[in-house]
Amino acid sequence: MSVDIQSPSLCLGIVGTGAMGRGIAQIAAQAGIRVLLFDALHGAAANARETVVGTLAKLADKGRISADALAAATARLEVVRNLDELASAQVIVEAIVENLDVKKQLFQQLEDIIGADCILATNTSSLSVTSIAAACKRPERVAGFHFFNPVPLMKIVEVIDGLLTAPWAADALLALGGRMGHTAVRAKDTPGFIVNHAGRGFVTEALRVLGEGIADFREVDCIMREAAGFRMGPFELMDLTGLDVSQPVMESIYHQYYQEARYRPSPIAAQRLTGGLLGRKTGRGFYDYADGKAVAIPAMAPPAALPGRVWVSQTHPEWADVLRDIAAAAGVAVESDYVPGSDALCIVTPLGADVTTSCVQQGLDPQRTVGIDCLFGTTAGKGARRSLMTTPLTTPAMRDAAHALFAADGTPVSMIRDSAGFVAQRIVACIVNIGCDIAQQRIASPADIDSAVRLGLGYPHGPLAFGDALGARNVLAVLETMQDFYGDPRYRPSPWLKRRALLGVSLLTEER
Repeated sequence: MSVDIQSPSLCLGIVGTGAMGRGIAQIAAQAGIRVLLFDALHGAAANARETVVGTLAKLADKGRISADALAAATARLEVVRNLDELASAQVIVEAIVENLDVKKQLFQQLEDIIGADCILATNTSSLSVTSIAAACKRPERVAGFHFFNPVPLMKIVEVIDGLLTAPWAADALLALGGRMGHTAVRAKDTPGFIVNHAGRGFVTEALRVLGEGIADFREVDCIMREAAGFRMGPFELMDLTGLDVSQPVMESIYHQYYQEARYRPSPIAAQRLTGGLLGRKTGRGFYDYADGKAVAIPAMAPPAALPGRVWVSQTHPEWADVLRDIAAAAGVAVESDYVPGSDALCIVTPLGADVTTSCVQQGLDPQRTVGIDCLFGTTAGKGARRSLMTTPLTTPAMRDAAHALFAADGTPVSMIRDSAGFVAQRIVACIVNIGCDIAQQRIASPADIDSAVRLGLGYPHGPLAFGDALGARNVLAVLETMQDFYGDPRYRPSPWLKRRALLGVSLLTEER
């Protein structure tokens, strides 16, 4: 069986005309598809059509679509008052409440109405497509078709194969997503699909960093934006989404994967949710808000007193050369002996390790040793940031001298407490590792994983490309060192990452 997705007479039924249903209707109508809008709530479908037409009119006013395109798209939007009127649709997308029983009941009703070739698609973000399909007489034509809000702007749609979905049905939805101007990626029916699954590393590891007292939320956000290249930090993201949305997702995926350690949520978020500190929508989250904008938290000015002398560890020679150049440019004497002098500031460059461990391994004085994250943030200039880390015994004088040195060229510096993996190393390593395990489980192809994450989450790279950019062996070293330090299976490397790092090939390499 098949559906001619490119046919000019293609008809799409949409059940549920909230924000998601309206967004899907808009992009479908703009793509030349006849759209039938139905909602069980009286008047909701008509109101949705009016809203979509208003949105299209604004696009025309701004010159983004022509007057003819506006008229044509408007004419394709039709309101129906009964489910029976969806009988002519070749594809029906439900975008109703996230309730498994309600969705099952709807699909059972639709099966008595639609034609033999009609595809039933669910826009669910969290429920099992297989469970929804199992209630149907023809489960092979049921698939997931998961868009993201706002649909016209988020150019990604996940097509989900349930265990009973026939290939032709998912193939047709992939083509339909493409016709509507979106990148369509294919995934197996697993908790979180691709995007919500891959997003577990960013905020959950950031919450763990906060919970360990390594850095405050603002510092973590600054590091992840300015050193790691993310559009917003994890705490800014949680405030934007709202903990009433993000915390249940964290809990749900953790429990759906039977308490998989990689997805373990944090009691910090649960407590803040209970306290009503949801984020922007309540005027207070991790940040305070006034008139919808975060109240600025002023940054501390860096100390002025530079160190007298600096010694740089040779553990990573290529990084050591960069740090020596920074010190020399600031006018600080750089020692070249294998062992540091008695009064020199000692700089180490841990990869996955903490500074304390580096001191012990290299026989250094922890009172005058500071670590710098060279995997992220040795560059200077606008938009950059360097992360420095102290031991529990580093003296305030040495801490401040290191801060002054690495801020001397105008680059912002984040001072954090001792941590295996700094901040950016550990958060990004978790993101890469989860992406690798999605590939290892064959939930989606490597290319689709990266496309979905870039478009759905706005990360600077997909997780696999991110790992390649940093070096798969570096990411593996961070995870193995953290796993050894914490003894926590949360950091165990995915076999996908481990094998490709050992072979020296791209994480995007599929098996032959």
